[in-house]
Amino acid sequence: MTILDHPTSLAGDETENAIGLVEKYAAQNYSPLPVVAASADGAWITDVEGRRYLDCLAAYSAVNFGHRNPEITATAHAQLDTVTLVSRAFHAANLGPFCAGLAELCGKDMVLPMNSGAEAVESGLKVARKWGADVKGVSEGRANIVVAENNFHGRTISIVSFSSDPTARGGFGPFTPGFRAVPFGDVAALAEAIDENTVAVLLEPIQGEAGIIVPPDDYLPAVRALCTGHNVLMIADEIQSGLARTGYTFACDRWGVVPDVYLLGKALGGGVVPLSAVVANRDVLGVLHPGEHGSTFGGNPLAAAIGTTVVAMLARGEFQARSAELGAHLHGRLRDLIGDGVIAVRGFGLWAGVDIEPTLATGKEISLRLAERGVLVKDTHGSTLRFAPPLVITEQEIDWVIDQFVAVLRA
Repeated sequence: MTILDHPTSLAGDETENAIGLVEKYAAQNYSPLPVVAASADGAWITDVEGRRYLDCLAAYSAVNFGHRNPEITATAHAQLDTVTLVSRAFHAANLGPFCAGLAELCGKDMVLPMNSGAEAVESGLKVARKWGADVKGVSEGRANIVVAENNFHGRTISIVSFSSDPTARGGFGPFTPGFRAVPFGDVAALAEAIDENTVAVLLEPIQGEAGIIVPPDDYLPAVRALCTGHNVLMIADEIQSGLARTGYTFACDRWGVVPDVYLLGKALGGGVVPLSAVVANRDVLGVLHPGEHGSTFGGNPLAAAIGTTVVAMLARGEFQARSAELGAHLHGRLRDLIGDGVIAVRGFGLWAGVDIEPTLATGKEISLRLAERGVLVKDTHGSTLRFAPPLVITEQEIDWVIDQFVAVLRA
């Protein structure tokens, strides 16, 4: 492990050349830190200048199992030598085992495999509307879905239609109708928003992009009860919070809640390929028929093989236990900083939202200072930092990260 006693400049010829090429030819839909990754292993990233960084973002939980996890990359290499894509026009040998394994992990009957997280959310919305029409008997065009304010489910047109982020919405209208937003954590507001035409409630169990916002302990059980009582689907977007990130297989597990529909992605692809899924029982996913929904790459042999390995790794429970144990250490160290530049710490497992004293610096400024010290984090909403390292990080590495954070706060 490389420990930097003094900050180093992120500037360098190779870095500047690489960033310049992107800025010239790539659409400017991101504002990344000036770090150019050249290789990665475990919890560490090496840039084009040869500098090493401890990755405390893990590609927004897509790299839960570490960069180039040996078990996952071995599966990928083996599958590359057989077949990678045939589309769903034909059967592939490993799609069935993947769907069976993921369904068992979730305690559900069926899996709809897709690619990106946003695609899983879009698919979940379609399934909910179709279920509303075919099963609940909601009249055509009357269905509504209740969502939470300050949500983040992706950036497609339908998803930003119910976003409360003005940056996500500005200039992109007209928007898709049929959504109602209520405050996250407010059971009374949710109950008032549900009517006879409500087909689903879509929530992140813990809001990620909003700053790792954890709801009151009675919230998700109350949501579950409301959905059951009103014959409404409870859809849990576990794309960031699921697959061991919080110390549980799913964040919902912390509150003993089982949704009707899981939306999964990111870590499901092992940090190697895009892979997402909608997982539910047959009475929900069974509403889809051939031709009503699809994806050329959804459930392709390469992704299915990797997904099968990821599911098997999760079934062992070691990553959940690791996240819980190391997460307790991470949160303990972070909470010790409250009053010393830190206002609040939220989250579970190896997932923490840290509010910085706004008069001290912005989240972006702190992120840049940490990068100079070899730690990669990402800011959100001005003065909040997110810590979400790969689950293969060690306690020693966590301590080093916090030591760098302390040095930045006190500088």
